[in-house]
Amino acid sequence: MIFILDNWMLIAVALVSGSLLFWPLVKGAGGGLSAAAAVQLMNREKAVVIDVCESDEFALGHVGAAKNIPLNQLEEKLPAAVKNKALPVILVCQSGARSNRALAIARKLGYEQAQSLSGGLAAWKAANLPIEKS
Repeated sequence: MIFILDNWMLIAVALVSGSLLFWPLVKGAGGGLSAAAAVQLMNREKAVVIDVCESDEFALGHVGAAKNIPLNQLEEKLPAAVKNKALPVILVCQSGARSNRALAIARKLGYEQAQSLSGGLAAWKAANLPIEKS
């Protein structure tokens, strides 16, 4: 008990730093997907890739076989593009910010296996994976 009283500040620092290390795991539980994991999901489970960029961005480069549905049209067009809600859906944008917003929309529509590509197309390119241009 004396040890705890004498070293309360060190114990507090240890608890705070431990919780800060644990926080990204809790926050990242929403579905950030690495480029390598996305490729595996596409190959093994026939995941559908939805690019939520605008049409002009999509034309400059996108993941192969990706379907383009801009973020502002996702709620209306996703059910027609991916009829089977049991299929995994990978949402992609340039940096990962829009695809995280798209993830919330997809989950609201009932796509429970929807995931966002962490880092977006930039991470895809950094992993030296191929892109297509329209």
